[in-house]
Amino acid sequence: MEHYDQLHRKINHMWDLVVMQAREQLRAAKQRRKGDRLVIACQEQTYWLVNRPPPGVPSVLEQGLKRGSCTAKRVQMTKNADFYRREIECCRKALSRTRVKSSVSLEAYLKFSSQHRPHDPIMSGCLPSNPWITDNDSYWAMNAPSVAVPTKLRVERWGFSFQELLEDPVGRAHFMDFLRKEFSAENLSFWEACEELRHGGQAQIPTLVDAVYQQFLAPGAARWVNIDSQTMERTLEGLHQPHRYMLDDAQLHIYMLMKKDSYPRFLKSDMYKALLAEAVIPLETKRRVFPFMRKPRHSSPSPALLPASASGETGTAASGPGHGDGDA
Repeated sequence: MEHYDQLHRKINHMWDLVVMQAREQLRAAKQRRKGDRLVIACQEQTYWLVNRPPPGVPSVLEQGLKRGSCTAKRVQMTKNADFYRREIECCRKALSRTRVKSSVSLEAYLKFSSQHRPHDPIMSGCLPSNPWITDNDSYWAMNAPSVAVPTKLRVERWGFSFQELLEDPVGRAHFMDFLRKEFSAENLSFWEACEELRHGGQAQIPTLVDAVYQQFLAPGAARWVNIDSQTMERTLEGLHQPHRYMLDDAQLHIYMLMKKDSYPRFLKSDMYKALLAEAVIPLETKRRVFPFMRKPRHSSPSPALLPASASGETGTAASGPGHGDGDA
C-alpha cells in the first residue's frame, strides 16, 4: 500500500486516465487467446532484459510488494570524473554487445527442429518398435556402438555436424577409412590420442605425452601433423611440466582443419553416398507388450441379465431332454 499511495501522489493529476487505461488493457487481455498472451509476456520480458537501466538508476522491476524501495537503499553517487568515465565505459560495452535479430534466431530454431525431429524417439517414434513399452529389443541392437551396417537415420546424423560424426564410433571408423584414402589419417589419430590423454589416468600422463610427441610432433616423426609455429611453441612449453590439457591448442588446430577441409569432402564423397544407400531402414513391427499392459479379458454376461424370451428358450431346451428321460 505504501508504494501504491506513493504512485497515486505522483500521478494524481491524471489518475482517472491511468485507471481507465488499466481497465481497457485488462479487458483486452482477457479477450486474447492464450498463445497471444504468452507472446506478449515474452516480448515484455525481453524488452526489460535488453533495455536495462544504467548503473545508479533505480529499476522498476525491483520495486513492488515485499521489496524495499531502490531509491531509499541506493547509495548516492558523486557525479565526478570517475562516475562519467564508468558511464561511458558501460555505454561502450552496451554498443559493442553482439545482438541477433529475433527473426534470425527463430529461423535457426525452426531449421534445427525440423532437422532433428525425425531423429527424436519421442516425437517420431522408434523403429522397428519402442523398447520402453514392448519386449522387443531390436532397437538397441540396431543402434549399438559397433554394428556392421548402421541405420539410415544414424548415417544422416553424421551430416548434421562434425561433432556428431566424431561422437559415433561407427561414423568415426568410416571417416578414418576416408582419411586413409586421402593420406591424412594421422590427423584423426592425433585427435584420438589427445582425447585419450585428456580422459586418461593421472599416472599415465607423462608416458602418453611423450608417446604423442614422438609419434606426431617431433621432427621426423612417423605420423607428423602440420600445426602452425605459435601452437607448436605453446605445446613445447608444456613438455617441461606435462599435464592433461597441454595439447588442447594443437588438438583444436587439427580439429578445425578436419572440420573445414576433410569433413565437407567426406559428405560429398562416394563413400558417404554409398553408406546412405546401403543403410538399414527398419520396418515397423507389432509385438506383444508387457503382461501388465495386455488387454483385459471380458467375462460372459450373467444369465440374470438375459432377456426373458432368451431365458425361456434356454429353459425349454434344457427341460426337453429331461422330460423325455422321465417318460422313458
